[in-house]
Amino acid sequence: MNQAVWSAVDGYFCEELVGNDPVLLEALRVSDAAGLPPHQVTPNQGKLLHLLARLSRARTILEIGTLGGYSTLWLARALPDDGVLISLEANPEHAVVAKSNIARAGLAHKVDIRVGEALQLLPLLANEAGRFDFIFIDADKPNNPRYLEWSLRLARCGTVIIGDNVVRDGAVVDATSSDPSVIGVRDFIACMAGNPRLSATAIQTVGSKGYDGWSLALVTA
Repeated sequence: MNQAVWSAVDGYFCEELVGNDPVLLEALRVSDAAGLPPHQVTPNQGKLLHLLARLSRARTILEIGTLGGYSTLWLARALPDDGVLISLEANPEHAVVAKSNIARAGLAHKVDIRVGEALQLLPLLANEAGRFDFIFIDADKPNNPRYLEWSLRLARCGTVIIGDNVVRDGAVVDATSSDPSVIGVRDFIACMAGNPRLSATAIQTVGSKGYDGWSLALVTA
């Protein structure tokens, strides 16, 4: 198997099961034209996020890492009419693009994009927001353990926490790695494994974005 096959299979699944939504396609086009890095989830991964949020009956969602708002769109569409999604983005230029994509999709009433370092914004959320039903962590990996810590403070029993990019092209198994992202992910996994409030697993994925994976955790207490 190779990258061409993985991409072809992703293309097949997207064509058959996801479709070509013009709003989502335009969000990708606008993000690319603005020079944003192509780090957003793939369309079939976005659909999976959407389905997981619906399965968990989420009414409140926290996203750590907005980029151009592509995953934000998928998640916001899973919310009921009175649902709320708060997304944290460190880069002001990325946030401008995301806000335009969200507005174009008619979802600005559900989505609150906040600009700043997540570790500075999360304590504010702890003071003003209620508990979140669904949390998606997709930001700088060295800080993943601290993002998990804050996610647990903002979670309730039954909250779903998803972490993106946890395989690092297989480098996650290298306990001697000096890569800050690998170290961050390994600490993130260790924190999940050692926390009695969490029941967690991780899955490896291959596709148009190569070899990576997600972690999935349920807050049980």
